[in-house]
Amino acid sequence: METDIAIAQSARLAPISEIASGLGIGPEYLEPYGPYKAKVDFRLLDALAGRPDGKLILVTAITPTPAGEGKTTTTVGLADGLRRLGKKAAAALREPSLGPVFGVKGGAAGGGYAQVVPMEDINLHFTGDFHAIGAANNLLAAMLDNHLYQGNVLGLDPRRITWRRAVDMNDRQLRGIVSGLGGRVNGFPREDGFDITVASEVMAVLCLSRDIPDLKARLGRIIVGYTADEKAVTAADLKAQGAMAALLKDALKPNLVQTLEKTPAFVHGGPFANIAHGCNSIMATRMALKLSDYTVTEAGFGADLGAEKFFDIKCRIAGLTPDAVVVVASIRALKHHGGAARDALGTENLAALEAGLPNLLRHIENITQVYGLPAVTAINCFPTDSPAELALVESACRARGVKAVLSEVWARGGAGGEALAREVLRLCEEGARGHFSFCYDDALPLEEKINAIVKRIYRGDGAVLLPAARKEAQRLEALGFGGLPVCMAKTQYSFSDDPLLRGAPEGFKVTVRSLKAAAGAGFVVALTGDIMTMPGLPKAPAAERIDVDAAGIITGLF
Repeated sequence: METDIAIAQSARLAPISEIASGLGIGPEYLEPYGPYKAKVDFRLLDALAGRPDGKLILVTAITPTPAGEGKTTTTVGLADGLRRLGKKAAAALREPSLGPVFGVKGGAAGGGYAQVVPMEDINLHFTGDFHAIGAANNLLAAMLDNHLYQGNVLGLDPRRITWRRAVDMNDRQLRGIVSGLGGRVNGFPREDGFDITVASEVMAVLCLSRDIPDLKARLGRIIVGYTADEKAVTAADLKAQGAMAALLKDALKPNLVQTLEKTPAFVHGGPFANIAHGCNSIMATRMALKLSDYTVTEAGFGADLGAEKFFDIKCRIAGLTPDAVVVVASIRALKHHGGAARDALGTENLAALEAGLPNLLRHIENITQVYGLPAVTAINCFPTDSPAELALVESACRARGVKAVLSEVWARGGAGGEALAREVLRLCEEGARGHFSFCYDDALPLEEKINAIVKRIYRGDGAVLLPAARKEAQRLEALGFGGLPVCMAKTQYSFSDDPLLRGAPEGFKVTVRSLKAAAGAGFVVALTGDIMTMPGLPKAPAAERIDVDAAGIITGLF
């Protein structure tokens, strides 16, 4: 079987200028980074302001399993399928983080014959956006510690510093450190730590900013810590926002690449959905909406995380209204949710499949009933799927008023996504776009917003805020942050905060251990369970299998 990287390396790419021209992007707005990737000047959005938006399609998925769901692959294949049907379509995706690339997940540019290319560039350094975000994050950290060293005129309490350093790598060793050791000349000794770059608030700020003035304003609102008398100290107080924005001015520009079938793809920003808001940049999405009739975008992990945050955070902040939602599932993954062992997922097992179906159905009901959006199930097919198993999924979805469509984009590219594309077109033309609503109202207190997510989306019995979290909620509301949406940091492997509770669990409560105001991004982060903002590498990391030969050809990047 051909590997993803072998398929990508054998593809004949079109010059990026040709892809841009097909979208109507003039050379004055295009900044090539070599022959096959480019940045697009955000001033183009001003020139397109009077143009109506196209249709917006979100691709999300069931709760992730080791068996795989294929969300990005489906997103790419659907965009290709729409173009095969004669529609002007574009994809809007997130950039991969180096952490998963070298960790357990591998690349994140799609798979098989439904990929964005050049996949090696996209999965590795790409156009340097993540490096710029890490540099801006760490500049703020350096200015904070320099302020302490130079006399601390703002009165920052060293025990109340909330800003951490960032690196885009899974490095558990850096979760908690002590910095500033070695005497006075080396700084002020204090506890410190690193987050992975995709969890940095700077990443969220970049993805939610409209332009450079908005970027600077959001950066300035970032809270780095508190004084002894509970006053928030911000990046603006440290006079850091201008220099941070200077580091980010090019990273703010969306990246343009292509699929294997030469469909335009805007790949920009990459916050994780389990610890951040999990969506690509608003600027890239808006650019795709203005330049195409159909924009296919994705949100990270399952619909309880990525889709919830796409709706309740990104759509709320950007004023976006989706037209249709695709929920990706695989027979293998559903059987895993139903209790089947990982090494037995290729064997027909209707009992396990039926036991796992409630996971898919709960996600579908959340999309259609909580958010009021039309949906379709994309069954990411595998050769081992039996006709009886496929029929069972189709019947269960039909009973919920949702069609299940076979997706064969991994093996066949856009041709394998035409059936899905036809159903998406039907939903976009006949769907209930005007019924879109959020999970909770802005005016609710923070604890009630958290409870609304737990009860309406996770279907739990409610949230338990530990005393420190409840106290922080009250303090954040007193500081004026109560009207912000909530970004739940939760395991991606379960509706609950327990990664071992597969399927569609009931009767559980979600424990919130702490809250943090991401004032620059414009949301409050609620950390649940044992979720961490710096992942670690597995026993056998993917990095062990990645190599490059004397000619510069990369292997092992799947």
